[in-house]
Amino acid sequence: MENPFESGHIKNYLLLYASVVVIMILFFIASSLFNDIEKVDKKEFNTDIPEKVLTQEEKDADANKSSPFKLLDKAY
Repeated sequence: MENPFESGHIKNYLLLYASVVVIMILFFIASSLFNDIEKVDKKEFNTDIPEKVLTQEEKDADANKSSPFKLLDKAY
């Protein structure tokens, strides 16, 4: 087996690595040049919705609805 430091293979690997890095940089520059970012309008929520006033019967009905969870009587 040949010594890669003496046979010049290291130079080829370094050139390959450098060419891959240069190609990556060129793709990054090309993608940033042609990427037009559109201005997005700010979305606002309508918070002026009046709250519904519940009657006592509706409050009782909400309290009596069955829940899939049941709390324990005692905390451990």
